[in-house]
Amino acid sequence: MSEWDRLAEKLRHPDNPVVFFEMAAGGAPIGTIKMEIFADVVPKTAENFRQLCTGEYRKDGVPVGYKNSQFHRVIKDFMIQGGDFVNGDGTDTNGCQFFITCAKCDFLDGKHVVFGRVLDGMLTVRKIENAPVGQNNKPKIPIVIEQCGQL
Repeated sequence: MSEWDRLAEKLRHPDNPVVFFEMAAGGAPIGTIKMEIFADVVPKTAENFRQLCTGEYRKDGVPVGYKNSQFHRVIKDFMIQGGDFVNGDGTDTNGCQFFITCAKCDFLDGKHVVFGRVLDGMLTVRKIENAPVGQNNKPKIPIVIEQCGQL
């Protein structure tokens, strides 16, 4: 574990959930992203995200969530975006989409809710960030959350 990883773990709020995404690109595993979600700061947002990670969230009694969904938008030096398990393209799904920033983004202050942070797996985030993209910044190969849950 690197010095940065040890520091991040020490700064983690002990009551905040930790969730994970096991990622694949083009069907090949590329790594795991481990995230702390800030239940101590934004409890409703954090709980919604946690349930979408674990599969506990239900719509009309049917479990829905991030498992097998794709990162549908990737912008190098900015962010990777996923969570559209409804349409797969980022349209009409405001309640479940999220993005992980890849750089400092002061211009987003006051516009989006920060509800978590990557504890481990930034190399996996960088692999996704550097994926080749086509029209509308859509990755040319499927980048899929193959498994997800809470640690």
